[in-house]
Amino acid sequence: MGPAPEGCALYATMNILSLFAIIFVLNSLPAFAPPTWIVLSAIGLSSPDANPWLTAFVAATAATAGRLVLAKLAFVIVRQHWLSARTKENIDLVKDRLRTQRTMTFGAFLAYTCSPFPSNSLFIAYGLTSLPLAPVAAASLIGRFLTYSFWVVMAMEVARKAVLDDGSVFAYLGGYFILTQAFLLALVVLFAKLDWRAWFATRTLTLMNQTENSHQK
Repeated sequence: MGPAPEGCALYATMNILSLFAIIFVLNSLPAFAPPTWIVLSAIGLSSPDANPWLTAFVAATAATAGRLVLAKLAFVIVRQHWLSARTKENIDLVKDRLRTQRTMTFGAFLAYTCSPFPSNSLFIAYGLTSLPLAPVAAASLIGRFLTYSFWVVMAMEVARKAVLDDGSVFAYLGGYFILTQAFLLALVVLFAKLDWRAWFATRTLTLMNQTENSHQK
């Protein structure tokens, strides 16, 4: 006799909750967390008979929720307690531009989250602006669902047709991944330090400290 339907449903629910929890935690971390697409690829390789669309949707929902938490923490902790008044004023220049270009912002987030690149730095930078999170949440959910669906389906197809070394999936977590994360975090620092007034006025890349020192002289 096979397992009872109730047992199968409970097992499936536990798997979904576990998947959601894992992806949520990974996407709540500010840096150096394994990319979600690698986790989903591993799931697809190990469970080729799972529902790919449900897996992708649960992962996209969890990833978006985690990124929203990350953006909110960037606002509550970094902006409210660590940034100087001058840096907040500088970031607010970007905030004012983004507020008037909501369609462009939505499109940019959608395009980026359709890629396999990590979005932690993007959400941290956006969180520093204190803008509403709902538009970027919608873009992230759509973009990640499309991306994750691709990775899950591809991994399942590969699992059905080939025998792979599972360790090869995680080869991405080498020096390239570390350098990429360090580079993206450096971009967040640059986002906060770049003199946006100079950029919007003359398209000049200038750091705030340099601008302030030149004014003092």
